[in-house]
Amino acid sequence: MVVPNESAVRSPGLILGLAACVVGYGTLRLVESRDDVGMRLEATSLEPVEQVEIVGSEGVVVAGHPTLPPRFSGLEDELLASPMLHHPPFAAEVDRWVGFWSDNFSDWMPSYLTRMTSFEAMVDEQLAARELPWSLRYLPVIESGYSPSAVSTASAVGMWQFMAATAKDFGIEVSPLIDDRRDPFVSTAAAVKYLDQLRGDFGSWYLALAAYNAGPDRINGLLEQYLPDTEPSDAVYWALRNVLPKETAEFVPNLIGAIIVASDPAGYGYDVPARAAFDFEPVPVFGEISFEIVARASGSTLEEIERLNPEFVRRVTPREREVELRLPLGSGEAFRQYFAGEGGS
Repeated sequence: MVVPNESAVRSPGLILGLAACVVGYGTLRLVESRDDVGMRLEATSLEPVEQVEIVGSEGVVVAGHPTLPPRFSGLEDELLASPMLHHPPFAAEVDRWVGFWSDNFSDWMPSYLTRMTSFEAMVDEQLAARELPWSLRYLPVIESGYSPSAVSTASAVGMWQFMAATAKDFGIEVSPLIDDRRDPFVSTAAAVKYLDQLRGDFGSWYLALAAYNAGPDRINGLLEQYLPDTEPSDAVYWALRNVLPKETAEFVPNLIGAIIVASDPAGYGYDVPARAAFDFEPVPVFGEISFEIVARASGSTLEEIERLNPEFVRRVTPREREVELRLPLGSGEAFRQYFAGEGGS
């Protein structure tokens, strides 16, 4: 919040006059900006629409694709089969992000890949259930490093980086005690549903991913403003890059670069990660129990209980409802006996 100084408070007429000048100048700059962007789009950014042959999803297959590593050949994946990967400027951006993930992030990538092993089978299952591209398993790599507890500077939370409003739209609880954006299972189910919905709404995976990053209202607004009569396609995403937020303009090349590196860690100088287990035993619990007591009752540690249950933001279960806790494998019986009076009081 900006607090005005005393002189400003004492001079409301001056404030109104300055505001009018700012509004007038801002409107002029906005019109000029729209004209400039329109000219850039017409002169350069729409070239992919004319030059790239658009293929339908029913015929999508990667077969000896010129800008993807050979290991992707023959894999059916609508995202990786996009004709935009034939477009040299877009392919150059992908190459730049390959360099970023293999060089700039060399200190962090191993931990990202290790965390990914905890959840990739579950993510793959959810994607397959909705017949979505398998390559979307790498989206949490660029969103959160596969960390269920990740929080962005914009207050997006969890492995899939949901904002609170979007999370609630998909039935994800966000409350002072429980934030299910941090639950890898709940958030994955919602994210896959959301991605499926965006793909249907925008008719293009690249536009859908832009909407995932910037919000569908913003992408729809830009489409209506700059390309109202253009058929949706991955090329349209690239055509809009000069008017998209910077992060959104780089989002798809970033993702594809991460896919290339993360799917072949040894080829880029990383050790192949060993599986980091996220195995647990679910136990229903009614009433308020602190994680310290949960750890003691289950014979575990506070750190392990927190790792398995990141959605309980205050490390305590709710007072008047039943929830499901994840305990280390084999500890459920000890936990139940503890509260039956045999383990402590």
